[in-house]
Amino acid sequence: MEEVLRIENLVKSFGDVNVLKHIDLAVQEGEFISLLGPSGCGKTTMLRILAGLEEPTSGRIIVKGNDMKGIPPYKRYNGMVFQNYALFPHLTVEQNILFGLQMHSVEKKQARTMVQDVIELTHLQGLEKRYPREMSGGQQQRVALARALVLHPNLLLLDEPLSNLDAKLRKEMQIEIRNIQQKLHVTTVFVTHDQEEALVMSDRIAVMNRGVIEQVGKPDELYEFPATKFVANFIGTANILEGKLVEDLDGSLGKVELGSDTVVITNRQHVKVGDTVMFSLRPERITLRKDGNSLGAGWNIQKGKIQSKNYLGKSTKFQILLESGTIVSVERPADSSALSLQSGEDAYIGWRPEAGLGIFEMES
Repeated sequence: MEEVLRIENLVKSFGDVNVLKHIDLAVQEGEFISLLGPSGCGKTTMLRILAGLEEPTSGRIIVKGNDMKGIPPYKRYNGMVFQNYALFPHLTVEQNILFGLQMHSVEKKQARTMVQDVIELTHLQGLEKRYPREMSGGQQQRVALARALVLHPNLLLLDEPLSNLDAKLRKEMQIEIRNIQQKLHVTTVFVTHDQEEALVMSDRIAVMNRGVIEQVGKPDELYEFPATKFVANFIGTANILEGKLVEDLDGSLGKVELGSDTVVITNRQHVKVGDTVMFSLRPERITLRKDGNSLGAGWNIQKGKIQSKNYLGKSTKFQILLESGTIVSVERPADSSALSLQSGEDAYIGWRPEAGLGIFEMES
């Protein structure tokens, strides 16, 4: 598969503030990659540099083998959809989509055909003569997407384009954008702070924090095997437990001292014996029982007291105070026997060694 985008040692500073710190990333042809992170992590700045709207302090942006240094936005052949869509209010749907083709002097007959094709692709038939003010948020979002796609861009750059939509429409548009992207096989860089959105839409996710990429991987890789505490917390919900690695069992498992007890956890990062470590444990991977002996051999078992119980519809969430003083979140499905347990009762949590999502050294 051909590499379309390469980011090499990218640095961006605004005065004394380092927004991006030595970013390296490669994106393959047709790939949908999300830049995921909290506000202020640098993801939008990186997208603006890709678009040519900001100049890097140092480093290189290579698109299809060409260095983008000094290349203005209109010569990069990128399509971009902004958070507020940035449609021309005085132009109709058809005119908004046609604008970029006119700027690139595309022959009129060909341009009309291209516009009609992208209108059909984005399901805007019948809306060609409407103005943005006459359209819903979802329809405006489709127009912005059509305008970005009509030029057959090298890169499709999406800057949180769904954030202004209501929850139901947002989920629908996630699937629709992904389907269109896959149909056109357009290489896409998508900025979002919504981890569920990134998990649903992406081939790979680059998790950003304080100007660096903490981990890059497929959605399931990041969820199952987070490399850092930040990634574990930002991708889904995780309990972060701390202890000391007291024994390396076979290279893939480790025994961790947790309070007055020990538990067995997957040791994917091969942390050394004696190190103080953390591991993540997803709430839905924990079993909750009244009787700890019912869990059987091979399980990690900890005793605690139920602090709270909250009904969520398809599941129920419990907060369990362990004897070690740690509070653990547990989520059980609607058909679980644990739902008979109530706040204030003693209970046992249990999980298999492979459910403990890796071990990583304590952050300084």
